[in-house]
Formats: sequence, structure tokens, C-alpha cells
Amino acid sequence: MRRLVLLATSPRVSPGLLSRDAWRAIESADRVLVADPDEALPLALVDDDIAVERIEADSPHERARELVDACSPRDGRGATSSGNVSGAVLWVGSPDGDPGLSDAIAAEVSRLDEAPEVEVLVGSWDVEGGRLLDAVAVMDRLRSPDGCAWVAAQTHASLAPFVLEEAHEVTEALEAVIADPDDVRLREELTDELGDLLFQVLFHARVAADHGGAPFTVDDVAAALVDKLVRRNPHVFGDARAETLEEIEAQWQAIKAQEKAAKAARHP
Repeated sequence: MRRLVLLATSPRVSPGLLSRDAWRAIESADRVLVADPDEALPLALVDDDIAVERIEADSPHERARELVDACSPRDGRGATSSGNVSGAVLWVGSPDGDPGLSDAIAAEVSRLDEAPEVEVLVGSWDVEGGRLLDAVAVMDRLRSPDGCAWVAAQTHASLAPFVLEEAHEVTEALEAVIADPDDVRLREELTDELGDLLFQVLFHARVAADHGGAPFTVDDVAAALVDKLVRRNPHVFGDARAETLEEIEAQWQAIKAQEKAAKAARHP
């Protein structure tokens, strides 16, 4: 029986970091079909000597029909397939997740007397925090030449009041959640307010990246945070011992004082 394998991957994971089952399916497929050969994953497959073919159809229903037709005993191009009749046609999912495609394929398969077996194969999963990459990408898009004129015009000075405003709103949302921790609506509001505060962090980092004299990026901000957390928690990341809350607090304050003294020495 012919098979149609729908390969689902995360656009937030490097295209080469696919599961073993995904690579096996790709390498054993009779045909590997894609929507855009210039997307990251198809390019990675081509670099690995995997031949890919483009499907021109754009709508989910047209694309579904082409995919199902490609699984027929005649190879979808009007000729008898010379490949393994038990092999598969593999569809490399688009970065947007191909909305509507699975339903359209189900409709196409249901009209056939001898339909191909359809399998959804997850080739990679989002890592925890993966949506932060989306937030960075959206910020960069807003700040780009063809993005938002208002966002592009902002500076550290113009944005400074918003940081304080968003911090106050986060505090108010926190106080509400503390008072009623089981209220779903209040927790949703806190999520929203924390997102607004995160936006300010991303915004200032993106403005800083555009600064000609002393630029830094959101990666520099994240790296500084990681270094600080590791340095101030040697009982977790090192050999220090601190078991009680009081000992942990004292250790934190002592390390913080050392950092302050070292900074003063570097910048008298």
C-alpha cells in the first residue's frame, strides 16, 4: 500500500535537528514534496543530497489533491512509478503548519476506493522557551525598514516611561493573583501584563542593537542574566553549601557585594 507521510516540524528548531524516525522516513521516501524549496528545511535536505520536488498548489484543497494523487500507483506525473511500491510520498510541512491541509487530505482520502495510508510524523518539537524566539523575530520585524514607523522611531529616552508603566501594571496584576490565585481571568491578565513588560525588554535590546557607538543585542542581555544567575547560585551550579533560606539569601547578598566592588574597581 502507498503511504503519504506528513512531516511536522518546529520552525524554531534548526532544520537539521530532526528525529531519527524523521530522517529514516525522508531517506526511504520515493518522493519528497515541499511547498517552497527555499525554506530552511528543504534547503537542509538538498544539502544532504535529498531530492525535493515543489508542489505549486497554494490552497489546502488543491495541495491535498496533489499529495494524494502523488501516492497513486501512477506516480502523480502520469507515469508508472519505478520506485518501491510499498514506499512513501513524504510532505515536508510548511513553517506555518499548513492550516487546513489535514482536513483537506481527509476529504480527499474519503472519496477514494483505494486510499493511501496517511501518517503524521512529528520530526521535531519546540524546546521550552521556543516562543521567545518568535517574540524576538516579531520585534525585529517591527523594527525593520519595512516594519512599523512608530516602532522604528523610538529611542531609549522615548521608551523609558513605558518601562515604569508596565512594571506598575505587572505589580497590580500580581497583587490581584496573590489575593485570588485560582481566578483564571486574573492569571490571564498577569500573563498579558508580563508579556507587555517582556516587550519592553526586547524593545530596548533591539534599539541598543541599532546604536552605532556601543551596541548590544538581546542575546547579550540573556547571556548577562545567565552569567549572573549561575554566579549568584553556587549552591546549585557549584560546590558551595547553602541549605536554609537564610543561608541562600546571605550568600546572594555577599556575592552581589563582591560584584559591586569589582565593578567599582573597573570603573572608578
